[in-house]
Amino acid sequence: MTFEMLYSKIHRATVSDANLNYVGSITIDRDLMDAAKLGVGQKVEIVNINNGERFSTYVIEGARGKKDICLNGAAARKAEIGDRIIVIAYASMSEEEANVFKPCVVLVDEKNSIEEIRDFVG
Repeated sequence: MTFEMLYSKIHRATVSDANLNYVGSITIDRDLMDAAKLGVGQKVEIVNINNGERFSTYVIEGARGKKDICLNGAAARKAEIGDRIIVIAYASMSEEEANVFKPCVVLVDEKNSIEEIRDFVG
C-alpha cells in the first residue's frame, strides 16, 4: 500500500504574473524549484490564501534569480497578481518511507526571496 504524503511546499509565495494566453501551468523561479526539490512537469497543488481557490497544475522552470511565480493559462483566472499562494507537492510513499521522510518547507517573503528552508513539523 502507498500513501500520498506531503513532499514539499513553497509557503506564502506572491503571484508576480498571470498569463491567460499561455498553454497552462505555473512558472516558478529555478532557485525556488531547487529549494523545494520540484521538477519540471511535476504536479503541484496551488492554494490561494487570498480567495480560497485550490487547484492542480504542473511546474515549468522560470529564470533563476527572477523570483517569478506566474500562473499560466486557465490557472491565471484563479489568482490576481499580488495574491499569496502555497505551492504543494505530494509523493506516493510506502508506510516505511512515510515514517522517515521529512518534507521540505520553503518560506518566502513578499518578494519571493527565500527566508528559510526547513523540515516540515506537523
